Amino acid sequence: MIQTITAPSIRFEIFMAGDIAQAKQVCREHCFEVGLCVTIEPVDYIYTGGEESGFRVGLINYPRFPTDHDGLLTKATALADRLMHRLCQHSYSIVGPNETTWYSRRPS
Repeated sequence: MIQTITAPSIRFEIFMAGDIAQAKQVCREHCFEVGLCVTIEPVDYIYTGGEESGFRVGLINYPRFPTDHDGLLTKATALADRLMHRLCQHSYSIVGPNETTWYSRRPS
């Protein structure tokens, strides 16, 4: 018999520039410490006057260990902040089901 479990669909994605190999290692460490599962894939950013490589980290509301919107956003933000500092980046974006937020530590 196959068991099924459902949970409300909640998804967050972290977008950041930087080395994906280093980002994977940071994700491994973070997931091991806090009990989390994420996806990670390369992304190329094309913008006015330039281009750079980065990555996208995905988090879903996994039915085996369900959470709510705020709980998953808290997990995404903690991982993104750790990635920003470890990869020496100045900013990142988190895309959620209803809004996108840009986080920056650049001086105003």
